[in-house]
Amino acid sequence: MPLIPDHTKSKNYRPLELMFNQIPGRYDLLNRIITLGQDEGWRKHAARACLAEKSECILDLCTGTGDLALQMAKRSNGSVRIHALDYSEPMLAAARYKAGKKHYDCIEFIRGDAADLPYASGSLDSVGIAFAFRNLTYKNPDRDKFLAEIFRVLKYGGRFIIVESSRPSNRFYKTIFDIYLELVVAKFGGIISRHRSAYRYLAASAKNFYNPPEVSDMLIKTGFSEVRYKPFMGGVAGITIARK
Repeated sequence: MPLIPDHTKSKNYRPLELMFNQIPGRYDLLNRIITLGQDEGWRKHAARACLAEKSECILDLCTGTGDLALQMAKRSNGSVRIHALDYSEPMLAAARYKAGKKHYDCIEFIRGDAADLPYASGSLDSVGIAFAFRNLTYKNPDRDKFLAEIFRVLKYGGRFIIVESSRPSNRFYKTIFDIYLELVVAKFGGIISRHRSAYRYLAASAKNFYNPPEVSDMLIKTGFSEVRYKPFMGGVAGITIARK
């Protein structure tokens, strides 16, 4: 079934939208600082997974400032159609600017709602999401809508690639990670971004997020199969790949 973008679809207001509208200016810098520069490498893993298996049409869901989409564009040499969707116009403006500087014309940036994706059923080879899966699922009443939409737009055999913070299984790593979230992410991130509530939320959602087996169970219940998980840095982050 062909891809059918529909840019006329209405978008419902989302609770976190205002928060993300207010932080794009220092968002990339803080990502580099908070992850000790590791987030770029993790996105490269996700980009390679999204492009695998001769993918021709890919969605970077909740693209933010576009880093995952840009990683895919760099590796595909313009041979793949990349759609990058987000509900925050300021975030998309930053993403478009970055893509323009790199002359990545293969990316189409779209303002849209993850609960009402403007694509035909079974039209995408893969959907990638980088550090936004938490926002769709952590204490989010629309979680099942989001997951159902992602499942709907994927082709049979298509893959959902998630790179996200995670909960280390080792008690020592978990304790260190929790202290780091409190001192660096919540406090330092709040000061640098000048948006303390945003980084308190980011720290709290990472600290209390589902563990890998719970994420796998959530995806299986949605209808996905062959869910695989690979940890990074002792499990403080990881990549999950689920197949429809």
